[in-house]
Amino acid sequence: MTTMNERPEATGEEMAGGAQATARRTPGYARALVERAARAYVAAHWDDVVDDIRTLVRVESTEDLPHATDQAPFGPGPRAAMDAALEVAARLGFVTTHVEGAMGCADLPSARAEAAGASDDPADQLGIIGHVDVVPAGPGWSVPAYDVTHREGYLMGRGVCDDKGPLVVAMHAACVVRDALGALPRGVRVLVGTNEETGMADVERYRARVADPWFLFTPDAEFPVGYGEAGIMHGWVTSAPLAQDAAPAGQALISIEGGAAVNAVPGVACAVVRAAEAPHAAEGIAVSPQDVGRYLLEAQGRAAHASTPELGQSALARLLAYILDQGLCAPEQRPFLEFQHCLACDHTGAAVGIDASDDDFGALTCVAGLARTEGGRILQSVDCRYPTSTSGVRLAEAISAGADRAGASFRLDDDRPPFLMEADSPEVRALADAYSQVTDARSEPFTMKGGTYARHFARGVSFGPEEPHVPRPAWVGSIHGPDEGIAEELLQRSLVVYALAIAALVELPAE
Repeated sequence: MTTMNERPEATGEEMAGGAQATARRTPGYARALVERAARAYVAAHWDDVVDDIRTLVRVESTEDLPHATDQAPFGPGPRAAMDAALEVAARLGFVTTHVEGAMGCADLPSARAEAAGASDDPADQLGIIGHVDVVPAGPGWSVPAYDVTHREGYLMGRGVCDDKGPLVVAMHAACVVRDALGALPRGVRVLVGTNEETGMADVERYRARVADPWFLFTPDAEFPVGYGEAGIMHGWVTSAPLAQDAAPAGQALISIEGGAAVNAVPGVACAVVRAAEAPHAAEGIAVSPQDVGRYLLEAQGRAAHASTPELGQSALARLLAYILDQGLCAPEQRPFLEFQHCLACDHTGAAVGIDASDDDFGALTCVAGLARTEGGRILQSVDCRYPTSTSGVRLAEAISAGADRAGASFRLDDDRPPFLMEADSPEVRALADAYSQVTDARSEPFTMKGGTYARHFARGVSFGPEEPHVPRPAWVGSIHGPDEGIAEELLQRSLVVYALAIAALVELPAE
């Protein structure tokens, strides 16, 4: 079993004497007690934590609206994963329920509520929200997508990093705090989301019926703590009809497909073209014959989340550049393909005139994540993460103008403005300090371009174990890509960080 670097374990008195520890508790003593208890828990129970992660990963929980029901509003998979998570929580001692099959709730009561035999007021609880829905597996996996594979200190499988693994770790961390302190000054509610990847409508349902927590964090981003999130704009560009028969004897694009999600740099893309002679293969491009005069082009890139596109390489951009360079399209198709290439090849948005930046969020990012051919037209998604110096409306107007010049159209589907919490608030500082205590690293709160559940609540931040800039083996995939993986040591360390953070937050007075 992989474990963290050894530190002193909790004493028998500290582990077993919860009530006594509560009576003796001071902030410094509580921090030391909880850290020792968390490290001892990892050493003794890590295999149990991994088994619980595996239980969730084995549920293929992608959105499936055609099979949705009133109590499974985003399809049977997300509902089944929510039920599995609540079963894990119940075994750990949480009191569980759900809101219309959209959001699971797992509560650890405060000392006050336990004494009164009542439930905590949701508005006074510490919230922790994760999600059990995932993006589709897509092609390119070398391990089973819907299982947990151990390899050289990493866990691999869809959701081990985003977000089933961190959610399970946070659940266990909350139980460590409960057991170590003996009684919680504030109740803890773990929320199990089922629609984070495709719209966060689960939050809308929950908030329509239940008050927001006093404060909330989501284990679905990067450490130390994200106190703000850039604006997010989604939309679709639709081409004119492909006009592939305009020159029956000439070269033409028949179809193009790419990507696995709108919010990810596409790691693979393919196209079918008509050509008199077989095109030559090129770097990252494979060519194979189909019907007479038709050829399949397959491009390879590197997937990355839309919040960090610089970590990826767009297979769609590579494919479009090849098609345009080789003239594998009809003249009537070229203007749109050139515009599509501009969207795909430049993650700053400068190629289509939408670049922007500010002091809080830095530069805008633009990702052309998902391409498909429907009804003889190309549909191309656009995902922009934007700073306060622009707006979703301005971006939509600029993209619409570019699409119009290419004989296409643009439809704005979603626009979520930027949000910020105060970086020096007691809650943000408590999280950053917990991370520093465990890692001995300087931890300054930051803003991010990812979109998490935090932005949908009155007071929330992201606080989660991804480390996209830390080198790792080439065979470990990123979130939303094939072979998604995360280091076990990172998850183990995260459990200790979460335990310290929860212990500090439940001690803070309500504003």
